[in-house]
Amino acid sequence: MSLVCAISNEVPEHPCVSPVSSQVFERRLIEKYIAENGTDPMNGQPLSEEQLVDIKGNEVVSPVSHPIRPKAPSATSIPAILKSLQDEWDAVMLHSFTLRQQLQTTRQELSHALYQHDAACRVIARLTKEVTAAREALATLKPQAGLVAPQAVPASQPAAVGAGGEPMEISEQVGMTPEVIQKLQDKATVLTTERKKRGKTVPEELVRAEDLSKYRQVASHAGLHSASVPGILALDLCPSDTNKVLTGGADKNVVVFDKNEEQIVATLKGHTKKVTSVIYHPSQSVVFSASPDSTIRVWSVTGGNCVQVYWAFSDVQTGRVLTKVTDESAGCALTCAQFHPDGLIFGTGTADSQIKIWDLKERTNVANFPGHSGPVTSIAFSENGYYLATGAQDSSVKLWDLRKLKNFKTIALDNNYEVKSLVFDQSGTYLAVGGTDIRVYICKQWSEVLNFSDHTGLVTGVAFGENARFLTSAGMDRSLKFYSL
Repeated sequence: MSLVCAISNEVPEHPCVSPVSSQVFERRLIEKYIAENGTDPMNGQPLSEEQLVDIKGNEVVSPVSHPIRPKAPSATSIPAILKSLQDEWDAVMLHSFTLRQQLQTTRQELSHALYQHDAACRVIARLTKEVTAAREALATLKPQAGLVAPQAVPASQPAAVGAGGEPMEISEQVGMTPEVIQKLQDKATVLTTERKKRGKTVPEELVRAEDLSKYRQVASHAGLHSASVPGILALDLCPSDTNKVLTGGADKNVVVFDKNEEQIVATLKGHTKKVTSVIYHPSQSVVFSASPDSTIRVWSVTGGNCVQVYWAFSDVQTGRVLTKVTDESAGCALTCAQFHPDGLIFGTGTADSQIKIWDLKERTNVANFPGHSGPVTSIAFSENGYYLATGAQDSSVKLWDLRKLKNFKTIALDNNYEVKSLVFDQSGTYLAVGGTDIRVYICKQWSEVLNFSDHTGLVTGVAFGENARFLTSAGMDRSLKFYSL
């Protein structure tokens, strides 16, 4: 009788018996199995190496230390061989069935994981959309964090608030008295002296043209004005602190914005129609706004209230209407206006392409500059007081010499280019043009050094910071943008 290992189905070299299942095993095989599983391979009951019983060979029959291995039973007859092959086939089929079960389980797990991944992607996309919407809503609601001024005095009630906060009434037109004319003359003398002193040398701090050409957008603020009536129509900077930005919007509001703090200082409400022009007082915390509602309003930034409502040339300190100048020869509306740096000359543009220069003391039209073929949209005097830049709907910017009273340069822009804003920097070195895009020209050469097209709507206002250290712009896309190095 031969002994056959229950694991390898071969005659073992070192046979041993398991007392748990009474089966014969090759010792090296059963020891490995016990080390991995700790059980009997036949019935799964606990088994240790110490429990194994070695089978000793018959030393009388076989004096050698190891028994002679007899032939395997599978090699003794054809039926045994067929039986062995059948057993092997059955084992292969069982193993194949197990693998198919494992494959099906893996496919189900993979399908579940892919479903979870798809669901997670959908959730992430929805949350991203909600975050974007929340940021847009926050940008729209950001003005509420600033100071919202109380309602101004209606245009139908032309009342004003004096320095002491008490109401005062607008007096009747009193005319340009000798005292007023003398004040204008004295102020003009001071302004002329200061202008000539500044014009002798270019400030050392002024940004050079090569540095200006490297400017890029560094900030954009889209929540200054209401989103329901989008558009910023006017822009100005405080001359004494160019970090204070003044804007007028299609939502009928005037907004004072602090560039450094990135915070609204005041929202001034009172106009009944869109605000088309704004000006910051050069030395006081006072701003001016104009609107098609036929009013010009003077606002106190610190108090947030409307100091005066008027539509004539007035004394903003006392509220008196000094004079009302009517151009009988024009027959059409004024579209823009600007003071000369000396303070005694006033320039206006009209809807019929005319540029008119006025003497404030005499209230007379002293010069006219024809040449544009469309409504004049913007005018700007240079710092040295010698030049006037004008823009109109004919897609051109014209430069006029106020000493010779003639046009000496015309900058032809692209077809259908809309000019909405012109401004010189404080030194008169650069000229910025705002409209379809933003362009900056260096004066005298009149060559373009900079071009921005970051706004998604029409640019309605541009302005230079002190020494041209930055450039700011506003547009119909409701955004206020800043450009610098």
